[in-house]
Amino acid sequence: MKYVLLTLFLTLTSAAFALNGAIGIHDPSTVVQDHGKYYVYGTGGGSLVSDDGWTWRAGVRPALTGAAPDVIHIGDRYYMYVAVGLGGETKAGVAMVWSKTLDPKSPDYKWVKGAMVASSNGVEDSNAIDPGAFLDPTTGRMWLVYGSYVGYIRLVELNPKTGEDLNPKEKPIDLAINCEASDMMYHDGWYYLLATHGSCCRGADSGYNIRVGRSRKVTGPYLDAEGVDMIQGGGTQLIGSGGRFIGPGHFGLINLGNGVEKFSMHWEADLDQGGRSVLGIRPLLWKNGWPVAGEVLTGGTFEIHSVHTGTSLDMAVEGVPVGGPRRFGFGGPRPPAGSRGGPGARPAPGARPGPPRGPGGFGGGMFGGTGHPIPDQTAADVSKNWPAGTVNAGMSNYLCQAQQKWQITPVPDAGGYIGGPYFKITIAGTDRALAATADAELAVVPAFTGAPEQLWRLDQLADGSWRIMPKAVPNWKEPVALSAVGASFATLSKFDPKSDVQHWLLKTP
Repeated sequence: MKYVLLTLFLTLTSAAFALNGAIGIHDPSTVVQDHGKYYVYGTGGGSLVSDDGWTWRAGVRPALTGAAPDVIHIGDRYYMYVAVGLGGETKAGVAMVWSKTLDPKSPDYKWVKGAMVASSNGVEDSNAIDPGAFLDPTTGRMWLVYGSYVGYIRLVELNPKTGEDLNPKEKPIDLAINCEASDMMYHDGWYYLLATHGSCCRGADSGYNIRVGRSRKVTGPYLDAEGVDMIQGGGTQLIGSGGRFIGPGHFGLINLGNGVEKFSMHWEADLDQGGRSVLGIRPLLWKNGWPVAGEVLTGGTFEIHSVHTGTSLDMAVEGVPVGGPRRFGFGGPRPPAGSRGGPGARPAPGARPGPPRGPGGFGGGMFGGTGHPIPDQTAADVSKNWPAGTVNAGMSNYLCQAQQKWQITPVPDAGGYIGGPYFKITIAGTDRALAATADAELAVVPAFTGAPEQLWRLDQLADGSWRIMPKAVPNWKEPVALSAVGASFATLSKFDPKSDVQHWLLKTP
């Protein structure tokens, strides 16, 4: 769906949006979830925890600390892999510990030491740091990639029941060079190797960026979009520095199901936080078989356009044409019903002749326009004719009218979800807010109150469009999403990832 991605890049700002709370961390693990909370671990024993994936706080130091840990949940265990014993550029090892829970308050919280799963001796062309754990969803086999830019990125197979090296006597497989902080994922018949290129640990001068190659086999070879093998230094960029965020690295996939994927990473420097290293979460999109980094929505004024119907969400009021009704005939009044005005019609008695025709054949009158730019229509121009109370939400062909323009604004201190805050959606220039009703329908209420049914979650889908969901619906337990039904009706219903009924574009008016 190329038009979706094109719209995405044209309408959203390139600036990323920082997560909320205490987000300082370096070399973060993949974000994992345990009993409704999100956890992430970093170099030196740092850890973060969040109740909603948006606001973070400092977590408990794990039993095993070192460099660039990764965590994966398999069965009833959380396996943590950490680079330890760093003794020079190529002497290190990857150790493993496991626990049945990540919650320090649980009676099951206990880190059990496992075996070393990878090592490098200081002589060979590899550096056993920066582990990335991967469970193949097609086979159930478990793998670990590791290594840094001073040698090869290597792959070993692990035992998913124990988390330890399955074949310790076998030589690891070389996959890539000139990169580090690698990880893997699977999508639509392809295996993807994600790795960080560039210079680490230099703050706002970091050249870190995340690159990718793909293969039909988990063991490679991994080629980039130009066909260059990553073992020869290839790699297509997934994300680089942008806005006031410098040096993305340490990719970790967050698969939320139903076609919603995101990824975690760190920024080597967040300029708004004094250049410190911070956790970042971005949408993960797909285009022509390749992963694409999506944008985090920061707010703005948008047309909310249905991919399914081609019509747009609006407040169901009588619309006023932008610039006023078109003049008919030769500058005279609108012709009576059933008649035809236009250049070939006789002017009405007493009518003032319109301006002469221009070079294109049309002067004034029906096709000539006003002769000057028409300003944008605002709510202040037309809202005196709107009902004062609650109004239904509907859909119509987009005509750039005020009731079709929505202001999407993050709401401070309202919480959020993994990677994003809750938003209010109001008619631009007013406080009239989109809300979910008790029967899982839509309405535009007179004022925003901050109630859960007026808070909205916006997740970017794989094709670049958006899923829009209320935080809560009164007396309704099942999550629902904004849905287009026919060309003129919108409702709320259970999300169906196989349909485009709940796919929306955010277009700048």
